Amino acid sequence: MVAAALLVPILIAALSSDGGALARLLAAPPVVATAIAAVGLAVLGLVDDIRPLPPLPRLVFQVAAVTLVVVAVPADWRIVEAVPAILERLAVALGLLWFVNLVNFMDGLDWMTVVELVPLTAALVVLTGLDAVPPAGGLVALALLGALLGFAPFNRPRARLFLGDVGSLPLGLVTGWLLLGLAGRGHLAAALLLPLYYLADATLTLMRRVVRRERFWEAHRTHFYQRATAGGLSVPEVIGRVAAVNLVLAGLAIGTVAVADVRLDIAALLLGAALVAALLADLSRTRRRAPAGGTPAGDRPTGGTSAGDAP
Repeated sequence: MVAAALLVPILIAALSSDGGALARLLAAPPVVATAIAAVGLAVLGLVDDIRPLPPLPRLVFQVAAVTLVVVAVPADWRIVEAVPAILERLAVALGLLWFVNLVNFMDGLDWMTVVELVPLTAALVVLTGLDAVPPAGGLVALALLGALLGFAPFNRPRARLFLGDVGSLPLGLVTGWLLLGLAGRGHLAAALLLPLYYLADATLTLMRRVVRRERFWEAHRTHFYQRATAGGLSVPEVIGRVAAVNLVLAGLAIGTVAVADVRLDIAALLLGAALVAALLADLSRTRRRAPAGGTPAGDRPTGGTSAGDAP
């Protein structure tokens, strides 16, 4: 249901052939390629939700979807001109692949995806008005924002509806594509600020598990937000903290676009990094132990084939 709410408006517009301006805008090859790849990931997620797949087939399918999106990007699209184009495209593909998975990994708490992506997509809609996001991307961001707001009442703690892999995988792909569009228009600082909490929590958790030689591809409960619930915070307390930081990050991102100054970009990135670091430190604190024999309501294992599923 959630995947359909996210993808159907995009597909209808992108594949429309009525000759109108909106149809021509959204029928551009990058949009169509992203829509096709997102549908493919939704199918992969649906299969995995019903019958968990081994990691390798999942990864191969995800690589194919990401490759389709990156290949469809216009040849003159660049983020850092000094980097050879082929190396930049490879880095973009790896980054998008990681983003698809980290959105899936971070969907382990009721309302977590909502408080992360509602501010992000709302900021992208605002940035479209500042000509920082391509018009097609702005329309897609608006569709995602509406879908997330419609999903929010059903996913609030304690949730009655979950994204699952069928929702989180395509959501990660489309959101990552939108951020690439923002970065490609010269706003790399804004593109990093908007998902900074997700990037930090997921990446640091992965690095920690790799260093400890854990089976990092398996489901776990060691993300910072999950450690917070295990350490005594309630789900609403965790979500409130994350939402507050994300609202500030969205404001900083908009500020870097509204005032085009590299010094402001650096200052905003430093402030955003400091806020996220403080949030992660706070989430890592142990206040009181969660009840033995169970996990807090609204908390789910993430990171493996069951990531994002309902308990």
